[in-house]
Amino acid sequence: MTLQVNKTVLSFQENELGFEIKADGRLLFQHSPQQPMLYAGYGEETINMYRGNFDIKDYVVERIGLAFAAVEQTEQGYQISFSKFANSQPDLEVFLKEESGKVKLLFTKSSSEINRLWIRVQADGDEKIYGCGEQLSHFNLRGKNFPLWTSEPGVGRNKNTYTTWQADVKDKAGGDYYNTNYPQPTFISTKKYYCHVETTAYADFDFRHDSYHELQIWDIPKFVLFETADNYVQLVEKMTEVFGRQPELPDWTYNGVWLAIQGGTETVQQKLDTALEKGIKVGGIWCQDWQGKRITSFGKRLMWNWRWNSEEYPKLDEKIGEWKSKGIRFLGYINPYVAVEGDLYQTAAENGYLALNEKREIYLVDFGEFNCGVVDFTNPEAFSWYKSVIKENMIDFGLDGWMADFGEYLPTDVQLYSGESAKIMHNAWPALWAKVNYEAVSEAGKLEDITYFMRAGFTGTQKYCPLLWGGDQSVNWSLDDGLASVIPAALSAGMTGCGLHHSDIGGYTSLHGNKRTKELLLRWTDMAAFTPVMRTHEGNRPNDCFQFDGDEETLHHFARMTDIYVNLAPYTKKIVKENAEKGTPVQRPLFMHYEDDAIAYDIQYQYLYGRDMLVAPVYEEGATHWKVYLPEDEWVHLWTGEEYQGGYVEVHAPVGEPPVFYRKNSRDKELFETLTK
Repeated sequence: MTLQVNKTVLSFQENELGFEIKADGRLLFQHSPQQPMLYAGYGEETINMYRGNFDIKDYVVERIGLAFAAVEQTEQGYQISFSKFANSQPDLEVFLKEESGKVKLLFTKSSSEINRLWIRVQADGDEKIYGCGEQLSHFNLRGKNFPLWTSEPGVGRNKNTYTTWQADVKDKAGGDYYNTNYPQPTFISTKKYYCHVETTAYADFDFRHDSYHELQIWDIPKFVLFETADNYVQLVEKMTEVFGRQPELPDWTYNGVWLAIQGGTETVQQKLDTALEKGIKVGGIWCQDWQGKRITSFGKRLMWNWRWNSEEYPKLDEKIGEWKSKGIRFLGYINPYVAVEGDLYQTAAENGYLALNEKREIYLVDFGEFNCGVVDFTNPEAFSWYKSVIKENMIDFGLDGWMADFGEYLPTDVQLYSGESAKIMHNAWPALWAKVNYEAVSEAGKLEDITYFMRAGFTGTQKYCPLLWGGDQSVNWSLDDGLASVIPAALSAGMTGCGLHHSDIGGYTSLHGNKRTKELLLRWTDMAAFTPVMRTHEGNRPNDCFQFDGDEETLHHFARMTDIYVNLAPYTKKIVKENAEKGTPVQRPLFMHYEDDAIAYDIQYQYLYGRDMLVAPVYEEGATHWKVYLPEDEWVHLWTGEEYQGGYVEVHAPVGEPPVFYRKNSRDKELFETLTK
């Protein structure tokens, strides 16, 4: 039997063994008693957090296939009752239907004895998978499993490296290939469908099997959604219609680099004057410590009390207006926690705005030698209060942007106002935090002029987060946690519906002997000129990191690359608008526009910048030449004007000339030609 709707996408076909479910001809599920599509069970987990790093273990008490299925067809779709045993009461009930061209599995009822579910989606041996939020080590996810739990990404992120080993031994913070601030239970298949599981529970998507993908969820999800398209551009467009889309960036974004400077008003002015004198185009000054700082063994940290610190930044209220009159905006910093020393903590504590522990006392989180309270966004009054903090202390004060940091630290044993389980709300927290920022800016009437950037995310982030950044990369050349890692991060986030991405120029984390070199900073700047936003960071230990004003050559380099960034702005604005209108990411995988190119599907350290530019950043120390893969087309090397047809090519790639190519037939050819003049 097959459900008939206008243009039928859903196909349900019974056979001798069981049934098959297809979406627009793509086989999604096969079910039989011998090979069930669903497994259910019960598990007992232990979750321990140390400064945003989670040690998660699971003991599976029972896992059994829901081998027997009774199907009832209705006018709306199919009611399927799954059971472990023949002729027994249903353990799980699913309603399968077609909805607005999508195939949807709604989980309508389940046994109270089930808290683990394994869903098997049919796969092909040569199929490739992308997405699952922001993944920094792998773009094609095939051959690996990916636990989906928002957390610190870890230092090093590779258990075979010295940095990760040291981070594990000393700080329990080494991380692994799957650790990310922004996971999401959504993926795109080269069979040209996306799959989204609507849940905020811990999940583990396993893409290691040739014939199926196994999606494990530590809860019964609300639904699973599939949608198909004829090409990847259409597929991402359809997916972002579901999640929402990021708005366009404010015009002032493109005035130049956002310089990260700390240390007070006088220091900021001196460094800004130096930058401008050397010809650096500056769009914004980003002062993380506008509300004060503290020093810990980790390095320079901030005072988490979100209001202007007039002792640290005298006359900042006047300076913000002065800088703005010159086309330079001021950006700050905030996160969803309040330090116990601050007056905001006292206000929150007195009004019951903070999450509690099991003893109904305020839950304090250790953020590394200082404690903070968790603003409980499930409390409507706390939610509104924190919006007022942003509006009054930041927007009204004159800030035009900020880093909306963290969001991934919600402890799993915290007691929330709503009564919801913190294990379920943990993954939901980043999107809730994004919503706080979005509503504050919206209610201030500043959506077109203010932007903020976030690292944490989950389902729903797309609509409320105007700009992602790649998190806290190490200040080194490692593939998993250095310059290279932000390329698959941008590509995977784009394939999950967040197409505006950038990173800390030069990285952030300087630990275990890692110190930012001049060469690394320059190479990162080369790449950043071909991203939506250029923004520096001093790092957690500024004195261990080479800075933008480290010497004359570096200042000159920043001047040249910010010139290129500003001159490229008409093209960048155009592709940012595409992301806002259709969800097409700014940084795109090569296969998005070259579907017939088999090699393109495994390229993860290059990207298309819009339709017409190809960028292949140099991410190895000491390299002077670089091997680049070009899909079949007519390409022009940006720096020499030499033409190429496609395939692997090697080009001279000194600092200041990152391997960048543009399509010869691009409508923006004349603009591209001006970049090197």
